[in-house]
Amino acid sequence: MSDSISTGATRTAPGPHTTDAVAAPDPRRWWGLVVIALAQLMVVLDATIVNIALPSAQTDLGMSDANRQWVITAYTLAFGGLLLLGGRVADLVGRKRTFIIGLVGFALASAVGGAATSSGMLFAARAAQGVFGAVLAPSALSLMTTTFTDPRERGKAFGIYGALAGAGGAVGLLLGGILTSYLNWRWCLYVNIPIAVVAVVGAKILLHDRPGHKDVRLDVPGVILGCGGLVAIVYGFSEAEPRGWGDSLVVSLLIGGVVALIAFVLWQARAKSPLLPLRILRDRNRAGCFLTMGLATIGMFGLFLFMTYYLQGILGYSPVRTGLAFLPMSVAIIIGSTQISARLLPRVQARALMVPGMLLAACGLLILTQLDVDSAYATHVLPAELVMGLGMGLTFMPVFSTATHGVRPQDAGVTSAMVNTSQQVGGSLGTALLNTIATSATSTYIASHLTDPSKKAQVVASGVVHGYTHAIGYAVVAMLLAGCAAALLVNAKPVRHGAH
Repeated sequence: MSDSISTGATRTAPGPHTTDAVAAPDPRRWWGLVVIALAQLMVVLDATIVNIALPSAQTDLGMSDANRQWVITAYTLAFGGLLLLGGRVADLVGRKRTFIIGLVGFALASAVGGAATSSGMLFAARAAQGVFGAVLAPSALSLMTTTFTDPRERGKAFGIYGALAGAGGAVGLLLGGILTSYLNWRWCLYVNIPIAVVAVVGAKILLHDRPGHKDVRLDVPGVILGCGGLVAIVYGFSEAEPRGWGDSLVVSLLIGGVVALIAFVLWQARAKSPLLPLRILRDRNRAGCFLTMGLATIGMFGLFLFMTYYLQGILGYSPVRTGLAFLPMSVAIIIGSTQISARLLPRVQARALMVPGMLLAACGLLILTQLDVDSAYATHVLPAELVMGLGMGLTFMPVFSTATHGVRPQDAGVTSAMVNTSQQVGGSLGTALLNTIATSATSTYIASHLTDPSKKAQVVASGVVHGYTHAIGYAVVAMLLAGCAAALLVNAKPVRHGAH
């Protein structure tokens, strides 16, 4: 495997395979970071902001229990399935252009969703959000990659970016609770419009990018196989939650998705202009970062899912109070990413941050395996959030920075898309897999403990919490595997000041 990331300690002359590292830095680059951060925050928020608003939207639009999941699934399907295509389009036509297109499209889709008069209209708007998000997210990350090349500045910039990626989901839960409680569920979509407007104006003024690469061509068979395989797998994961893993549709989707992705890899080895150049995956550092991100997100999304249910269903928290309860975790992620990882990454190996980060995150989840019906937020949930948040902050920043460092300019978009794809597929798998494990454990517990009908409510509540803690145990394993992936695969050396 190539170790191109770890050998970046020598300043190279500009050429066809180098990044824009030798270009003079843009004096307004930090204001440009604000624009990129706004766009990234909007995309991350929309993965969770609608969750708390979903019951209100369901009642307002008359959605059935079977169909309500499409408010979430329509977004994750389009976003996760089309990220690779979005990244390649960014390489083809220019990252600033696709960044602005993604912002405008996302805002229009949000406006349609907020004004939805039927469930079908809302589903379509959420799918459109996913499509434009798949263009926007890799454009934002690749703009970061080409704007910040000095190691110290890169550390600070990616610290902020990593903090948003980790904390954005929790902020989405808080913002969703506030908007739903004090306005209505539609504002969970409308809120994207002013954010997008500010970001578009800022992008026009502050962001700069080279034109698209003429040598990049769109790999149509790769698009069909790669995006089709990802859509099938993400859809299979989402359907596994309500249908069960043995359902014929779920099995067909997962098998079909895996077959399509195998065919995709075989095709990429021979395609003249591949959608995903295999040299990106052959680099051990990038492969390790992708794997670490995917496994870590399984555990993180599991935490958001079960803690939302636990706080509202067991402890009786309101949507706003639930959102506020996640705030300490967001603060811990920001501290870990911006104050620890960003300062240390230029001096230490990436895995020296990623491995302890995953161990801390695993410890945080391990605390949550001790929850019961009578556990208090201050003694169980809060310590777990702080420890896990710090661990995720330590991990996410070096993952984003290392995965995108030293990449060819013509591959910046698709490499950024792979980081986002790892996060999205990991989140989809975590939500479906852990929820299925929890449901099964709850059913088994209730069946074996319900001997006195007069105590049914107590047994059911205990069974639900038992299901959560049982599933969180598997999330601990995912975090530990992520730490192993980082330890064994990521060997990038620190890139010191003046080295690009």
